[in-house]
Amino acid sequence: MIPSRSFIELSARERARAILDKGTFREILGPFDRLESPWLEPQGIVPASDDGVIVARGKIVGKSAVVLAIEGAFQGGSTGEVSGAKIAGSLELALKDCEQGVLTRPVLLLETGGVRLQEANLGLAVIAEIQTAIVALRRFVPVVGVIAGPVGCFGGMAISAGLCSYLIMTREARLALNGPEVIEQEAGPEEFDAADRPLIWSITGGEQRYAIGQADYLVDDDTDKIVATIHEVFERGLPAKHRSTQINEYLELLQAVDPASTWEAKSVRELFRAHQPKTED
Repeated sequence: MIPSRSFIELSARERARAILDKGTFREILGPFDRLESPWLEPQGIVPASDDGVIVARGKIVGKSAVVLAIEGAFQGGSTGEVSGAKIAGSLELALKDCEQGVLTRPVLLLETGGVRLQEANLGLAVIAEIQTAIVALRRFVPVVGVIAGPVGCFGGMAISAGLCSYLIMTREARLALNGPEVIEQEAGPEEFDAADRPLIWSITGGEQRYAIGQADYLVDDDTDKIVATIHEVFERGLPAKHRSTQINEYLELLQAVDPASTWEAKSVRELFRAHQPKTED
């Protein structure tokens, strides 16, 4: 029996290489191009020569593909002007490919705390560009998001994840608009205790997100299984409906929520199952 290889333990570059067909990996704007953020060094922060984002072109099951991998180990995977522009620009180029008849398969590896606080407005602006590109691109091909590690996906990039055609998560992953520390800071530990790890994962973890329909696949932390799931997603094709178009359905779901009640993971699952918007006809 071949032992499994952890996807979480791989670097962003290794993850991108693992997803692309063997021998097709080609990095664009890599570390030797030294495309660094100009805003970090003046604040005493050592910049990264790729600004924490890997752009890799290649093929997935013989089809043109681009993988955009965020390195969660650099600045918590936060999105700044340069790193965000690398993602947005790559998605825009993939869109041009699709418009010219070359269907390029996009995969986003999302390990990010959201916008980089040192570049707040610039980061927010470029995240909006990423989201615009995802919505335009998903008319042609599925845009696949993968959240694998405990860094999770938060802030504006969580919205980007929600715009993806399909979202793949592991049990170790997390997805939320606001992180537990932010909620505790603003509303107090009685609202959300950032030290309660079982609580955090029961609310924002991959298993819960999959159970309430906010992730499409729940996969073990196994590189081969994640790669196989990505292949399956592209074979599946475009969803009949994207989650982000289900506005009225989700508004109806929210109407069923009593904000005065104390909600637990189980009760949230029951609510979503009873009012779950459908992404397929």
